[in-house]
Amino acid sequence: MEERIFKRKIYQKLLDWKKEDNGSTALLVEGARRIGKSTIVEEFAKNEYESYLLIDFSVAPKQVKDLFRDVSNLDMLFTSLQVNYGVSLKPGKSLIIFDEIQKWPLARQAVKHLVKDRRFHYIETGSLLGIKMKKRPKADDTKILIPSEERKIKMYPMDYEEFRWALGDSATMPLVGNMFSQWTPPGDDLNRKLMRDFRLYLLVGGMPQAVNAYLDTLDMSKVDQVKRNIIDLYDADFFELDPTGKTSRLFHAIPAQLNSNASRYQVGGVIEGSRVERLTKPLSILRESMATNVAEHSNDPSAGLAMHVNPDCFKLYCGDTGIFVTLAFWDSDYTDNVIYKKLLSDALTADVGYVYENVVAQMLVATGRKLYYHTWPTERGNRNYEVDFLIPAQGKIDAIEVKSSSSKEHASIDAFIKKFSSRIRQPYLIHGKDLRKDGVLKCLPFYMAPFI
Repeated sequence: MEERIFKRKIYQKLLDWKKEDNGSTALLVEGARRIGKSTIVEEFAKNEYESYLLIDFSVAPKQVKDLFRDVSNLDMLFTSLQVNYGVSLKPGKSLIIFDEIQKWPLARQAVKHLVKDRRFHYIETGSLLGIKMKKRPKADDTKILIPSEERKIKMYPMDYEEFRWALGDSATMPLVGNMFSQWTPPGDDLNRKLMRDFRLYLLVGGMPQAVNAYLDTLDMSKVDQVKRNIIDLYDADFFELDPTGKTSRLFHAIPAQLNSNASRYQVGGVIEGSRVERLTKPLSILRESMATNVAEHSNDPSAGLAMHVNPDCFKLYCGDTGIFVTLAFWDSDYTDNVIYKKLLSDALTADVGYVYENVVAQMLVATGRKLYYHTWPTERGNRNYEVDFLIPAQGKIDAIEVKSSSSKEHASIDAFIKKFSSRIRQPYLIHGKDLRKDGVLKCLPFYMAPFI
């Protein structure tokens, strides 16, 4: 397969860090496995520095790792690194990359001294840092000190605009953004075309390897196999940190849990007899892996959503909706192309609603939003109303309901508007239809969600 370097929005953040901090901090890029952290950081190093040195701690030899046990002599450290990697470093003009930093915490601890030295710039990449940094390196009994000389940014799978860029389309999303800001409906024909394009993103997802496989083959079974390999990699991480298998089981159950239409992730339905307080470690692993997005239930839907979180009530989404689709059909050796074709043409009606809910969660997180939702009993008390996502906005909240069906009913968001009108800045219904207004409710197609 052709190796492609995809355009990513995080590149601008790397440029900002270099200009603003100028070596006064190390940059830590956190994200799930296989989202392209190492690739974009190395591309940045090639383009923006005269030379760079990349240490991948997942494969670094022992003699390189041992250099970070004692950093009292930085001259010797830098000389040894240059000899080991055959790279000439230039003060003020070179970057050193610590890739997979979670594999060797002593290197992260050394960042304090390296940054203070100011000879070179440093970028670290890693995943599961909060979990793995609590583990001590083998043959070393010192406590790891997390450096304060770090600037942290989070990286996510390719968002929809980045996906369009990968397909050679840089025009669509700016035009869509203009339609949203000016509230100009694209019309039914154009909306159908834009939704068909968007459904391709649902199926392929934003993992660069999956996008690359699609561009190379246009074969969804090949794309699906790439995603299955990534899921296997996630499982290996989960089992390393949690040999009981509970973390993996909770992850694989995400599609079924969303499909159950329950008001929260029911851990007892996945691991019999379990309760949230007994699964602190597995849930922490899922959260910190960034392979999942967590929506917290806010008991009081107001601007201070985080102050009213119910720790026992939450929903889990996959960090990448392409991964979600593959998990949903995990029971086969590969997801049959017929299923992909039906989803692409919007002909498969069963269970697709939660694919759309997952992708909206993904798009909101990619824009820097934390996820909250709210449920409350209906007037009869026989079921719950539910607003899928709440977002703080200018001292109030934006309320979002996701609806994949063609039905014009939206009882939950209507009831929410009636009950909490003084707290709402703007209510939204995200669906597959054209842009329109229904009273105070703004209804918009899925591909416009990033502009909320």
